[in-house]
Amino acid sequence: MTAHIPAALAEVSKGRDLLDTAEFGKATIRAPQTIRKNYCLTGHCFGIRPVKIGNRLMWPVTEVARLLTGEGA
Repeated sequence: MTAHIPAALAEVSKGRDLLDTAEFGKATIRAPQTIRKNYCLTGHCFGIRPVKIGNRLMWPVTEVARLLTGEGA
């Protein structure tokens, strides 16, 4: 099942499959440090588990879209 990606999120993601932590923070109206803290304490943020690439956390756009549209993550 493919989640509908809101227009604002599609503009931020620019066709990519993953968002970095700062972009995920903007989409969820949270500071990047809050996102990292939630991940550090629980292993996820809003039920979304990131993909680690190098030293960066990358967040799946489809999961973020489900969160923003109310379908849950």
